[in-house]
Amino acid sequence: MNWLRQRSALAGRWPALTILCGAISGALLIAQAYLLATLLHGVISATLKQTEIRHTLALLLAVVAGRALCALLREQCAFACGAAVRRAVRKELLDTLASRGPAYLQRKPAGSWASLLQEQVENLQDFYARYLPQTRLSVVQPLLILVAVFPVNWAAGLILLITAPLIPLFMILTGLGAADASRRNFESLRRLSGYFLDRLRGLATLRLYHRTEAERDTLRQASEEFRERTMEVLRMAFLSSAVLEFFASVAIALIAVYFGFNYLEHLPFGDYGSKATLFTGLFVLLLAPDFYMPLRELGSHYHAKAQAIGAAESIEAFLAEPILPLPGGQIRAELDSPFTIEARDLVVLSPEGDPLVGPLTFTLNHGSQNLLIGQTGSGKSSLLNALLGFLPYQGSLTVAGIEFRELDMGHWRSQLGWLGQNPKLVHGTLRDNLTMGRHIEDAQLEEAMRQAHAEEILAAKGWEHPIGDGASGLSVGQAQRVALARALLGPARLWLLDEPTASLDRHNEQRILAALQPRLEGKTTLMVTHRLDELANADQLLLLEHGKLLACGAPEHFTGHDSPLMALLAQPGTLPQEPKHA
Repeated sequence: MNWLRQRSALAGRWPALTILCGAISGALLIAQAYLLATLLHGVISATLKQTEIRHTLALLLAVVAGRALCALLREQCAFACGAAVRRAVRKELLDTLASRGPAYLQRKPAGSWASLLQEQVENLQDFYARYLPQTRLSVVQPLLILVAVFPVNWAAGLILLITAPLIPLFMILTGLGAADASRRNFESLRRLSGYFLDRLRGLATLRLYHRTEAERDTLRQASEEFRERTMEVLRMAFLSSAVLEFFASVAIALIAVYFGFNYLEHLPFGDYGSKATLFTGLFVLLLAPDFYMPLRELGSHYHAKAQAIGAAESIEAFLAEPILPLPGGQIRAELDSPFTIEARDLVVLSPEGDPLVGPLTFTLNHGSQNLLIGQTGSGKSSLLNALLGFLPYQGSLTVAGIEFRELDMGHWRSQLGWLGQNPKLVHGTLRDNLTMGRHIEDAQLEEAMRQAHAEEILAAKGWEHPIGDGASGLSVGQAQRVALARALLGPARLWLLDEPTASLDRHNEQRILAALQPRLEGKTTLMVTHRLDELANADQLLLLEHGKLLACGAPEHFTGHDSPLMALLAQPGTLPQEPKHA
């Protein structure tokens, strides 16, 4: 709750404007009740002249129009209040995700992050737009009505004052259970979102292995759990509303009974020595429902508080998670001249600070071709992520004599050439995936596609061919060549390659390697591979096993049958992989 209240400052002036509109509407409500009671009393008792009736009626209509305008402005200000907080919180979440890097994002399914950024942030809206302003208005409007009622009839004012605390009391009692139910509902929604998106992405694989029926049953169970959690929240909300309506109705009935007996002179008190008039009864009874209305509205919005608390717990836990900062400084290292990358007792860490790889000591000389070989899970990708600046590290890692954590990461990555086994293409056109927001002439784009042996893709599909998430709209081989063309558009003074041909058939593999080979000549390269035929072009091998550097040196030192390389390649998960599909 403290986290939610602290974020209310992000709404700026909108909460104050919302409360001001509500307070003005409350004052106009009192004027409306006064004019209506005066009009009815004058008409029934025939004490008002026709001109006075017209003037009173005109004033009444003006007050009603003023209240309608205040209600409109209040709704607009309330929405702007919630929207401002949601924008700020979503930006904070996105900035935090960006600062933690893609290595951190891959640890959870995309559906989980989508739920955090979409559903859970959206559930903050009603808390700031309705509940929080209503907590102030539930005090302001009843106080204004009490100030108006007490000078007219102190007994009616006393009834209002005594019965008012009953509504927030029962609202709190029913709201305690609603908060727990909402928390369980959010957890169920997060699991369902992650599960559904992952299965949707892997639908082709599930069909291939005849798992659609089993996964459908599991998805049905998860959906049923979410339905039950949602209905539990709704039951609590309806119970809260019913309790509040009951006590408000009882309190209004007490006031009506009091005035009835007062007119019959059985309860002749509360009128400051004079007899209660028709105006007095009408004025108080017209205001009585609106005296409890802010409290009833607060109760109806109480489930918004419960939803917001459940969402805020997940958001706050994510933002407060102790994560090591990623490398990043101000030095812009230019790699035009020969440079060397040196690691001394390098330990690559997880975002939480757990060692993933190391300690490693090696050197990547300028223009050298370096192969990184190891079992699945030995830490090859972690080392590449560290060189990309996506994981923290301990020890020393220098580029051209500059400590890596002091480099400007944006400038550093702009000089890298990166190609992995699963190309990451964005939702957009073929042109969008090559330019990535930059202005690049068509001639340069066409040359990059030609160098990547992807000119037939351009000829068949055109620049405006739509590409969806997960490179849908292209085959794996086509997506890999498009990703290569994108990499060729940059300076690529250091190439980092993570098994770029592992998912390709022999034909596409040869085309990718043929396109890469001229660009790798004279450039520093670190390639993760399982293929022995790459040894012929390598200047240095780095052999990883269980996160440790097993051996490092020239390929000719590892060609014997009893060498560490042969022993490592004989282990499961390290043997050369056959191409899978185009």
